[in-house]
Amino acid sequence: MPRNAESTAFRSALEVIRGVEPRVADAIGAELADQRESLKLIASENYASPATLLAMGNWFSDKYAEGTIGRRFYAGCQNVDTVEALAAEHARELFGATHAYVQPHSGIDANLVAFWAILADRVEAPALKRAQARHVNDLTEADWFALRRELGDQRMLGMSLDAGGHLTHGFRPNISGKMFDQRSYGTDPATGLVDYDKVAETAREFRPLVLVAGYSAYPRKVNFRIMREIADSVGATFMVDMAHFAGLVAGRVFTGDFDPVPHAHIVTTTTHKSLRGPRGGLVLCGPELADQVDRGCPMVLGGPLPHVMAAKAVALAEARRPDFADYARQVVDNAQALAEGLLRRGARLVTGGTDNHLVLIDVTGYGLTGRQAEQALLDSGIVTNRNAVPQDPNGAWYTSGIRIGTPALTTRGLGTAEMDTTAELIHTVLSQTSAGVGPDGTTSKAKYVLDPALADKVSRQASELLTGFPLYPDVELG
Repeated sequence: MPRNAESTAFRSALEVIRGVEPRVADAIGAELADQRESLKLIASENYASPATLLAMGNWFSDKYAEGTIGRRFYAGCQNVDTVEALAAEHARELFGATHAYVQPHSGIDANLVAFWAILADRVEAPALKRAQARHVNDLTEADWFALRRELGDQRMLGMSLDAGGHLTHGFRPNISGKMFDQRSYGTDPATGLVDYDKVAETAREFRPLVLVAGYSAYPRKVNFRIMREIADSVGATFMVDMAHFAGLVAGRVFTGDFDPVPHAHIVTTTTHKSLRGPRGGLVLCGPELADQVDRGCPMVLGGPLPHVMAAKAVALAEARRPDFADYARQVVDNAQALAEGLLRRGARLVTGGTDNHLVLIDVTGYGLTGRQAEQALLDSGIVTNRNAVPQDPNGAWYTSGIRIGTPALTTRGLGTAEMDTTAELIHTVLSQTSAGVGPDGTTSKAKYVLDPALADKVSRQASELLTGFPLYPDVELG
């Protein structure tokens, strides 16, 4: 895109929006300003390219396209077929997968498609065969009742939340926990690392239909070859949710035993986070599950979002460029430099470091809860999120940890030297923050005390650090 074309495109878009609802235009402009001035360290966030952002604002938004490529329930979807096919092609080539399904609207949608594809393959298809029926509508009432009970009586084994797993891996507050009888595997209390022997022991005892690997707050690699061997030993379908580290797979930082695609029966991911695309999801699988996955709409999903699939195609094409591999390597180098900088200053890190894009700080070493630390850092221009640590004494709301990640700052061009400066800013804030007192006079898990002058100083330092790394430098809205 020629220089100034990006600025013209976004400025023109905001002028159109402002003519209808100026408060929305103001909020969009304010969000860009906030992101430009803050150290964005949320591990699940990134900055999509202008091309990806612009691909979402177009006439594809007006199309209904239930079904999949060449098999729609609506006429006039030939252009939707084009962008969906392009996105799927780029996904297959990027990850070396046999089949890609790019319709999921989010990570949870991708996981639901995967869960129901597995259930359809492992439970529904055998039931239809026993009943000599081609379709569920052909079942008798008795057979349908029996199948519904069987579908709801399956087991899942996944990583526990406090060890770094995700809510969508079978936990009760999420729909996955209402679908499956779930059990968790944790990490070694001494090291914080996955204990594969313990996972195998739990799998032999529990006999899950689905073994899930993947995480949202585990700062190390997972050996997917070993996990597949465990799944095979108990007859489980092996599913990997690589939403957080998909960019490291795409960039060939995670290879061999640490690349889930050759080892898993089915892989899900988001397309934002370390992939740097639009908010959405996708599913990768082999031919044995492809037909079931392609029934995601209308089995699980509502109508596809063609404008987002167009943006996925753009982002996945960008990820196939050689410079994306350089980016992915820098994400990990930056995360390790950030971890080392924190350790030198006395911070306590879960597992003592990182192999991937994220770092998990145990803030109890600073005498704080995760909620207190999160807010104190936000006051200081550093955007993070609180997160549970293994065996967290403060639970899932207040937590004892802060999760930080490097995908977004790496996109802006920051390197290892800037990560050390970032570690200094984080440590300064946390070491100068103390727990506050609640209305009853006892120590609060939410209230905190931080000198506003110090918060302002760190905020200015964070802004100065970012000055040399402008965000969307060719976009001027004023």
